[in-house]
Amino acid sequence: MEYQESNDKLIRLLLARLERISVDSYWAHRASGVRGALVKLLSRMETGEPIDPESLQANLVVGFEILERAAEEY
Repeated sequence: MEYQESNDKLIRLLLARLERISVDSYWAHRASGVRGALVKLLSRMETGEPIDPESLQANLVVGFEILERAAEEY
């Protein structure tokens, strides 16, 4: 349960940060894809459906990489 709560908070934090990437940024399009995947995972978690931990981890890693790259543009 605690693991799921920490993932929930991390996903929400990452979603909020990815939404703030400027639409003029090269990374905005990639960010929208990751946001969509994270929203789906979060929705499944909230309804109690099983999620693939590898998919969750991969999307988190890619999301943070996109944030890093977008930050480097500025």
